[in-house]
Amino acid sequence: MSVNAEKGKYMDKEIMTFEDLNKEVVDRGLCGKCGGCVSFCSAGDLNALEMGENGLPKYANKDNCLKCGICYLICPQIGTLDEELKNKFGWKPPIGDYKYVSSAQTTDKQIMEVCTDGGVVTSLLAYLLENGLVSAAVVSKKKGLFSREPIIATTREDLISAAGSQFSESYHLEELGGKYTTYAPILSTVKALEKRYLRDVAIVGTPCQVNTIRKMQVLGIIPAHLVKYAIGLFCVENFSFDDLARERLEKRLSVNMEEVRRLNIKEDLILTLQSGITVHVPLEEVDEVARPACFTCKDFSNEFADVSAGGLGSPEGYTGLLVRTDAGESMFSGAVN
Repeated sequence: MSVNAEKGKYMDKEIMTFEDLNKEVVDRGLCGKCGGCVSFCSAGDLNALEMGENGLPKYANKDNCLKCGICYLICPQIGTLDEELKNKFGWKPPIGDYKYVSSAQTTDKQIMEVCTDGGVVTSLLAYLLENGLVSAAVVSKKKGLFSREPIIATTREDLISAAGSQFSESYHLEELGGKYTTYAPILSTVKALEKRYLRDVAIVGTPCQVNTIRKMQVLGIIPAHLVKYAIGLFCVENFSFDDLARERLEKRLSVNMEEVRRLNIKEDLILTLQSGITVHVPLEEVDEVARPACFTCKDFSNEFADVSAGGLGSPEGYTGLLVRTDAGESMFSGAVN
């Protein structure tokens, strides 16, 4: 692979392939199942890689692999491009560069009714869409208490339907073959943007997802160029578990998950029951259902996003914000105005 100076200076470096990624990440249980390696493999049209039934990447046809090394370079668990990312975004310890910190709340009553914290992320996306600054936003939508799916939102109604911790009217836990997960693989959806002729899009993602997008932008990989704004969520950990783990969790917490109406994470796991009672659970109590890849991640504050957002550090009903880049400042100040 030959990449020019602005894209990484890799002319003289050994090319690491999917076999290396498999040994260093997948086989060691560190894969976060984001799907970036499969979605943005340069041999994607040749079906070299695919996601297995267990959600882990694997060869679909090893002979079709171009051995370009892109899958390896963009993996959030691989640090090969870390210095390029830090230089590009002016990273500073301990949580990356930022222009200012803010705590805000939406003024939109409809958004406030459905948001988890202050409704700022949804309001920012609504501002971008309604003012023609983006043509779509890639967000995750809840299907159940522990179930999310990525969607491409092109209208205000789409954003409202995806906002906050909203569940079905029965408030029942969504079951997907006895598997539950709060993690939504948005990267495969980003891959589909180009086929829909959408340009200038916003994404809302976890630190590992934003990290992968930024690595693709450093390397100039299509369609990462379509991402105009990256809103990053504060992230402690995501959960992924089966029926057996659910039963153990319910017994330990003395909580029936069917009675949980709302879930949030700040200093701890916050469960709001249908009765209105709020239960605070120390995160170490739910570590057994956290995704293993989350334990290797040191990026809580989404260091390479344009704006990082979450409830931690702000009063109840407000969103804490780190406005990091020029694009993030333009987006936030425009929405405020």
